[in-house]
Amino acid sequence: MWAASCLASCCAACACEACRTAVGSIGRRSARIAYCGLFALSLFASWALREVAAPLLQSIPWINHFHKTPDREWFETDAVLRVSLGNFLFFTILAVIMAGIKDQKDPRDKIHHGGWMAKIFCWAVIVFLMFFVPNGVVSFYESLSKFGSGLFLLVQVVLLLDFVHGWNENWVAKDEQFWYMALLVVSVVCYIATLSFSGLLFHWFTPSGHDCGLNLFFIVFTLILVFVFAIVALHPKINGSLLPASVIALYCTYLCYSGLSSEPRDYECNGLHNHSKAVSTGSLTLGLLTTVLSVVYSAVRAGSSATVLSPPDSPRAGADKPLLPFSKADEQEDKKDVPKPVTYSYSFFHLIFSLASMYSAMLLTGWSTSVGESGKLIDVGWPSVWVRIATQWATAGLYIWSLVAPVLFPDREF
Repeated sequence: MWAASCLASCCAACACEACRTAVGSIGRRSARIAYCGLFALSLFASWALREVAAPLLQSIPWINHFHKTPDREWFETDAVLRVSLGNFLFFTILAVIMAGIKDQKDPRDKIHHGGWMAKIFCWAVIVFLMFFVPNGVVSFYESLSKFGSGLFLLVQVVLLLDFVHGWNENWVAKDEQFWYMALLVVSVVCYIATLSFSGLLFHWFTPSGHDCGLNLFFIVFTLILVFVFAIVALHPKINGSLLPASVIALYCTYLCYSGLSSEPRDYECNGLHNHSKAVSTGSLTLGLLTTVLSVVYSAVRAGSSATVLSPPDSPRAGADKPLLPFSKADEQEDKKDVPKPVTYSYSFFHLIFSLASMYSAMLLTGWSTSVGESGKLIDVGWPSVWVRIATQWATAGLYIWSLVAPVLFPDREF
């Protein structure tokens, strides 16, 4: 018995040391990967507590101090918001600590890249303490999250515009017929996909025998935007290209689909409701995993993009540095005792994760609506619909402005 106990203790110690070594190794190679893992863990914790923590929260007197106990969905939403609030505070504190770091000789650079066991412990303590704050604080954070989520979606739009313009410039700069043909092929494929997708939207969301004027307006307006993009991009006075126009058109069509598919499942114009009545654990897991990947990718891109917000002396090439340097040359370069400018803004990177925490909370709570199926489905309800449509309109406006602004203000650099 004593031997078995010793063996179990040794195995546990080895496992803890292995985890610590693995996390430390990842952190030294790329802190972004480790922060993404911690952020993904917080999202799964939010989802798990949403599913199982409602009875526990009902028994906590400083949370359930109402004369009449609210519905279960209120406690599910409250659990998600409290975890999100802890996540938001954790990354906001890091953003404040990392403000103003310009080179890797700054002592705070080691805080950003190391001390992972301490940071995970601090994150867990902060999240735990959020279950002791008053309901008024959580309610205020809920209202604040709607604005923070809007800012995060705006960052996503800016990243997409920067990506498509950079993609187009990179292929055009090669100045070879092959790449010009590639531009044309990709543009045509995107337009074909856009028009085909639009046809499916008419089929799914404007069923015959129902008055679906709102859905019809959304789809038709999306098609109008598609043609406007092409006309503006090809105008003789506009230095535009079909590739960005086609990619933005496809993205706007996807946003239209995303908005319409978020309509309540009992809405008669939502043609997908017949296939979505039965929600299994597997489909919920897939939906949450998609959300995690989308949010993490946006946070990493925004945090490392020199075009969004980077230190003044940070080279733009740093934005293209891989998340994990696999070559020995990269490892040797990191060991040099020469002050090097940071390749991305640490403070802004954490700030993006703060906004992403708000956005994820809104997705998991149906934008904090307590009606319908917000406790069963991810990102379903009329607030989700209008957020997607507003994001589409913002995307269209920013893209058209990016084309027209250099013509209207030729003396300014955009």
